[in-house]
Amino acid sequence: MRRVVLRLCTLRKGLLTPVRGLTQGSQNPEKERVFHVHEVRGKLREIVGASTNWSDHVKAMEERKLLQGFLAKSQEGLPPRRMKDSYIEVLLPLGSEPALREKYLTVQNTVRFGRILEDLDSLGVLICYMHTKICSTEMSPLSIVTALVDKIDMCKKSLSPEHDIKFSGHVSWVGKTSMEVKMQMFQSQGNGFCPVLNATFVMVARDSANKRSAFVNPLIPEGLEEEELFRQGELNKGRRVAFNSMSLLKMAPSAKERTTIHEMFLSTLDPKTISFQSRVLPPNAVWMEDSKLKSLEVCHPQERNIFNRIFGGFLMRKAYELGWATACNFGGSRPFVVTVDDIMFQKPVDVGSLLFLSSQVCFTQGKYIQVRVHSEVASLQNKEHTTTNVFHFTFMSEKDVPLVFPRTYGESMLYLDGQRHFNSMSVPVTVPKEYRVGP
Repeated sequence: MRRVVLRLCTLRKGLLTPVRGLTQGSQNPEKERVFHVHEVRGKLREIVGASTNWSDHVKAMEERKLLQGFLAKSQEGLPPRRMKDSYIEVLLPLGSEPALREKYLTVQNTVRFGRILEDLDSLGVLICYMHTKICSTEMSPLSIVTALVDKIDMCKKSLSPEHDIKFSGHVSWVGKTSMEVKMQMFQSQGNGFCPVLNATFVMVARDSANKRSAFVNPLIPEGLEEEELFRQGELNKGRRVAFNSMSLLKMAPSAKERTTIHEMFLSTLDPKTISFQSRVLPPNAVWMEDSKLKSLEVCHPQERNIFNRIFGGFLMRKAYELGWATACNFGGSRPFVVTVDDIMFQKPVDVGSLLFLSSQVCFTQGKYIQVRVHSEVASLQNKEHTTTNVFHFTFMSEKDVPLVFPRTYGESMLYLDGQRHFNSMSVPVTVPKEYRVGP
């Protein structure tokens, strides 16, 4: 995946090339057209038969249960698909539609990245429905949801709210019930489009009632480049399994990591006393606990998805904006997002929930700020809090930022986890001065 990311981010100026020419030879005219961004959510509602009125949502979900009979008993009973079968393009006409531009505009006249996250989430779901389309029924019996945002890498390009944006993407790997989706974002410049962003999402298919897993169509790669993409999908799956098995929630830190934490601890001891309890900060450093910001969201029906749970893109936008504010407050300047990775959707968020978001800086290096945002919902009956998501964002400040120091063992684990996510970046980048991706 790393080579693919680097290749996409170094495409020549003015080039808009769908990877491997996926649209060539397509027999479906709908796939050849470019969707308007507003059409994506409407198309998804048509595919699943979702109601546009909250008062009818229960009836609509009951009707979806009648589609259970269209579900395959095994993957072998489904026709294989090609990558170009799921390829679609979506236009975000910021330059030609001023009214739409307002929704994406920041006070610095840049593009709100949180809105881009919402669009990517919707696009990823639609791509998967293109891959699993059943000709015998207009509505899909599958409930496709986002399981993981594996990686979003930003290229060294500015995002202007006065130029159109185009998204493209397709399914790049398939398991039994899961699909990896690769998406790119381009912005118009001159007579063409320049690459801005590369994203990899993992989606899962569930039955009509969204209760259990469901099989998806197998994928047949065509040509060497598609075979390489598919192979990278397999490697990505293995990498995620390995990364999860090495989680600090399961295994102790490595010897090198333990040494790092111990050296940081020793550097905070007060030399005037002979005590492990007396702690002082080194110069140009901040205690991790002092970097926290928190927020609360009441989850209204307006933010629901097509399955009447809270839209995953909304959760990402709110987490990103809190993370951006945390990095801004910590670094003393407006930061730029560099990478988003490893966003795991652990539990769905119901409409009406109280969503608690907690953000803190967990690692810094030079101008880089690694921010972790934790989200949870509270049960109104027993007051228990349940984790729904953990978000990881890498920002870059305009100037060098203070070091962040853990005070407790738990904070030390957060520090090491942040360091691991920072080190997983494709390539540390130097963002030009004109580069701006706003909150």
